[in-house]
Amino acid sequence: MSKLIPIRRNEISSSVTLSEDRKFGTDGIRGPVTSTMNPLFVTKLGWAAGSVLKEEGLSKVFIGKDTRISGYMLESALQAGFIAAGMDVTLLGPLPTPGVSYLAKSNNQIGLVISASHNLFEDNGIKFFNKEGQKFSLELEKRIENKITEDMIPVESIKLGKATRMNDAQGRYIEFCKSSFTDLDLSGLSILLDCANGATYSVAPSVFKELGAKVDTVGSTPDGININKNCGSTNPNLLKEEMINGNYDLGIAFDGDGDRILIIDSDGRVLDGDDILYILSKEISDKSGVVGTLMTNKALELYFEESDINFVRADVGDKYVLDRLLTNNWQLGGEPSGHIICLDSSPTGDAIIAALKFLKAISKNDYSIDSSLKGFKKFPQTLINLKVENPNKIILSDIFWSRVTKIEKTLGSTGRVLIRPSGTEPLIRIMVESNNASDSENFCNSLAELASAI
Repeated sequence: MSKLIPIRRNEISSSVTLSEDRKFGTDGIRGPVTSTMNPLFVTKLGWAAGSVLKEEGLSKVFIGKDTRISGYMLESALQAGFIAAGMDVTLLGPLPTPGVSYLAKSNNQIGLVISASHNLFEDNGIKFFNKEGQKFSLELEKRIENKITEDMIPVESIKLGKATRMNDAQGRYIEFCKSSFTDLDLSGLSILLDCANGATYSVAPSVFKELGAKVDTVGSTPDGININKNCGSTNPNLLKEEMINGNYDLGIAFDGDGDRILIIDSDGRVLDGDDILYILSKEISDKSGVVGTLMTNKALELYFEESDINFVRADVGDKYVLDRLLTNNWQLGGEPSGHIICLDSSPTGDAIIAALKFLKAISKNDYSIDSSLKGFKKFPQTLINLKVENPNKIILSDIFWSRVTKIEKTLGSTGRVLIRPSGTEPLIRIMVESNNASDSENFCNSLAELASAI
């Protein structure tokens, strides 16, 4: 069983600290299009990745993307880089990240997604999947980073790669999602989907409709710049309002690239990844277990302990959740943010698959979310994502950690403090969890104010 131990400064792993010489974060490479993810860099990245993959005997790559306007530019740049390295490219067009993972695995090829996930349109990024549909290893990422430092030299003309387009990529992914739940009949169920104006805008409605549900959508008219803007899993207020004012059984919010999910009930209550894990955990076998993260609510850990369900915490990031799942040979893991991994159905976090798993689980309670969540109440938790120019300055501050220690002593066994730099954005995440909501809020605000002043 996992013990809840507050993270100390000297215990923060290398996977969550920020390094100036690293390009890859917790989920690929990501940054502003006007700086980090400019077309020159992306072209060289494609060449570097292609050159490394060629050394592994690989010669083909899938490239998908979400709906942000810079995707057109970076798709061309990435394509040029891979072709210069001698790799053949198949363009998939707009497709959820897990859809690219599925096609990579089913075709025994490398898959890439041009996406900045839940970030706004000004950012973009690239996620990499191996032939098993899983995120690249740290070793492979480092080899690509080292290659980027070399001069870009294309292969000779006769060895250049070629480009083609797969016109039915969305259809293939839709059929995969449906075929994973042949015994799920959603007839009579009314569902409202928030597609975040992102990659699920076309795929997700088709999946749920073809399984029998009545489906309406919001956030399903992407224009290149409205991805994740006041919608989706990172901004569920739009869906909450529509659920309260509408007549739907439940709402499902995706993020921009379709690997995160939140559930909204008919009263506008938001179910995060911890709520979803609680419900899905009732379906796992006795010998299996669940992987959470450092952000997983303490109440969920206590439930697992009381229910004799194995549980471990990983670093924040679905790649680290996956690593622990594979190590333990377990099937279910996830994060409060909505990354849910169900390895019995998909090799990576897949929001549509997770939603269907959730619906199948609550169908045993006549689709009652209240009945399915009975007995589970999370500890009040306050999280502040603080934008800072140099997260490491705060992480290395004695004054800051002295305040953290003082708060931890005050909370004792009734709560915890978690400090973590984001692996994808210039943010410090400050979280305080307590059985008293006001304590959580006050202590978290106090730490944020101090961090801002450092």
